[in-house]
Amino acid sequence: MLNRLADLLEANADEFAALEALDVGKAFIIAQMADLPRSVAILRYYAGWADKVQGKTIETNEKKMAYTRHEPIGVVGAIIPWNFPLSMLSSKIGPVLAAGNTVILKPSELTPLTALLGFPDGVINIVNGYGSTAGQALTENNIVDKITITGSTLTGCKIMETAAKSNMKKVTLELGSKSPSVIFDGADLEQTEVCTASSRTFIRAGIYDEFSEKFTAHALSLKVSGPFARVSQTQFERIMGYIKSGKEDGATVHVDGERYGHQGYFIQPTMFTKCKPTMKIVQEEIFGPVAAVIKFTRAIEQANDTLYDLACSVFTRDIDRAIRVAHSIEAGTAWVSMSMLTSRLLIAWCT
Repeated sequence: MLNRLADLLEANADEFAALEALDVGKAFIIAQMADLPRSVAILRYYAGWADKVQGKTIETNEKKMAYTRHEPIGVVGAIIPWNFPLSMLSSKIGPVLAAGNTVILKPSELTPLTALLGFPDGVINIVNGYGSTAGQALTENNIVDKITITGSTLTGCKIMETAAKSNMKKVTLELGSKSPSVIFDGADLEQTEVCTASSRTFIRAGIYDEFSEKFTAHALSLKVSGPFARVSQTQFERIMGYIKSGKEDGATVHVDGERYGHQGYFIQPTMFTKCKPTMKIVQEEIFGPVAAVIKFTRAIEQANDTLYDLACSVFTRDIDRAIRVAHSIEAGTAWVSMSMLTSRLLIAWCT
């Protein structure tokens, strides 16, 4: 069934890509070349696991053995954000269904359209609504055995608290990020220019000027076009508030992010230099096209100076250094000489 779902997405890729672009405000080509192929790849990957969820037999001594069984949890409530609606949906339902569970999924109230197109009721159930009502009801309901969410840290804390007060349901949280990229001498600077992959970029002093020049040129070359409006005025105003904060705190504006056009909520890329560790633009999750570029003297210590620990990237040609630094940075996922976005595109273009 998961493979069949992947087939249907692939067969109707342009329709879903257009709907995803309309819903989120992203470029159609990005939805077509990245979001859709990645969603298909995720579903096919978990389809392959469906007949491989197995237990183990363990010999405890010569006369005894024990065995484990993998049993479905039951009903899983899933809550997804607005930035990658379809691939987030695939990432949630794929493992849930492969392990034999049913799922009640709440898409973001801002971007529900692709979740509603073509998914049957029963095993997969789509419930719309705001987090404070539909999300809260899912978390409180004793029929739901587990909650999985990708969203803000504040929402994650509330869900964990609510789940503990209801039926002590299992909780999986993927929350906020202030992911660092650490770039050493000798790294391929062209490879590091993925502006959406990191909001804190730590550069070795010897290559700082060269990187800043290339980063600036790349940021200024980006074009915003197309008829689709950015999804959220609230998020737009929040990002503009962080840009204002960076200026007021004394960071140097290398590329000035202003509002783009008069329709929708687009913001041009913003690059700050000469940032101090205590600044809001360095410490808090912005979730927009705002980068803080920082010279490092103690890369690991500076990268770990944050409340968030979701992911990181290390760019270097020295494999010993790559492993040491990747292991030392407190992050759930570490990429070496690539980033979250480039890994997603590789998945998309290799399938």
